[in-house]
Amino acid sequence: MSEFPTTTLGALASKEPYSIAIGPFGSKMKADTYVDSGIPVIRGTNIGRSRNLKGDWVYITEDLAATMPNCLLQEGDLVFPHRGSIGEVGLIDGAHVPIFLSSSMMKFRPDPCKLLSRYAYYYFRSEQGKQEILRFASSVGTPGIGQPLASMRQFSIPLPDLCEQASIADVISSLDDKIELNRRMNETLEGMAQAIFQEWFVDFGPTRRKAAGEANPQAVMGGLTPHPVRAAELAGIFPSAFGDDGLPLGWNETPIGDLVNLAGGSTPSTVDESLWSPGVHHWATPKDLSGLDDFALFNTGRKISDAGLAKITSGLLPVGSVLLSSRAPIGYLAIAQVEVAINQGFIGLEPTQNIGSGFLYCWCKANMPTIVANANGSTFQEISKRNFRPITSPMPDNRVAISAFGNVVEPLFARIVTAAAESRALAETRDYLLPRLMSGGLSVAPVNSERL
Repeated sequence: MSEFPTTTLGALASKEPYSIAIGPFGSKMKADTYVDSGIPVIRGTNIGRSRNLKGDWVYITEDLAATMPNCLLQEGDLVFPHRGSIGEVGLIDGAHVPIFLSSSMMKFRPDPCKLLSRYAYYYFRSEQGKQEILRFASSVGTPGIGQPLASMRQFSIPLPDLCEQASIADVISSLDDKIELNRRMNETLEGMAQAIFQEWFVDFGPTRRKAAGEANPQAVMGGLTPHPVRAAELAGIFPSAFGDDGLPLGWNETPIGDLVNLAGGSTPSTVDESLWSPGVHHWATPKDLSGLDDFALFNTGRKISDAGLAKITSGLLPVGSVLLSSRAPIGYLAIAQVEVAINQGFIGLEPTQNIGSGFLYCWCKANMPTIVANANGSTFQEISKRNFRPITSPMPDNRVAISAFGNVVEPLFARIVTAAAESRALAETRDYLLPRLMSGGLSVAPVNSERL
């Protein structure tokens, strides 16, 4: 196995001013510094598992940013948290400039004649690169890197020639690009399902159009179904008038607890090894949902034994169950793609023959403000099954519209699951290749030098 020589970031930094810098002191970035729009400020929460920056943004004015040019970032810069999310790395792309360092971040701008930004990013995304960063982290008190800039200058990195760097980056980025394409497609498909739910069960669009005198089935359905026969079938499901309560005739405010079975969970004793080993059953905690790019839950961080499962009264929830995190925080959602037991941080909604996963998931999304409003607790907010069960929303008494909704959106959800499974396989391939490419143990064909 060949190995590349290693070099420190300090030796690979650009000669430009401010190529290595740390965010401003907290006194320069107080809470009242932030404004509604302006120059975005990158924080650790904006760095995800892909190249694409994410999350909520805060902003400062252009005038304030201009007073601290050392904290301004440009395309190709790498950013590292020096406290908080230690071990993470972000890459600034052209879509996010100008952008400003937060007080918890530091930046590195490589010399393009020595080190390619994409290669450096993928190296520090690898487990080897992450461990190199963590080598300088303190384990005492709040996680952080002591003497951040001096430490970052000492980060070491394998250094093949530029053509090899470009080839490695191309291989890994092609996998990342497909994963990101799947994520965006899934986001669009889920948005379509949510829009249909809003149209049917919140805005009552088909009934409103029929009540206004619309007779064309395709128009009644808002153009959702261009096929005239299918449009007529769907339009016939909805009443043509409203009752005195403002709901479509034959609809009533219905508690979610009357529609489906609700399950809670628990945690088997962690000191009794027999409850965990051998781990043969998936056991979910809200942490398993926090890192999902979509709703599909294929795996859990821990598994329990048969004896452990016997300690959880709700047992294994079936495939298709909707998992709602009910505490710290409230609102993570997933649809189980495997049979799964849950801990006490969940409410599980089990689908029925007429009420499928898609409906339950969209119902939770649409009713999340009400769910959160019904939470209570002195230590942390929690929505109990007792408070969740009576939450109501308008439902047709005959449930036909619910079944029809499932027929429309379940194919969308099936496509989401397929794409999510593909992304998992691609990520596993990427994570398998990355350390081997970075060590020189696996070589790739060099790219054309014009692409450097």
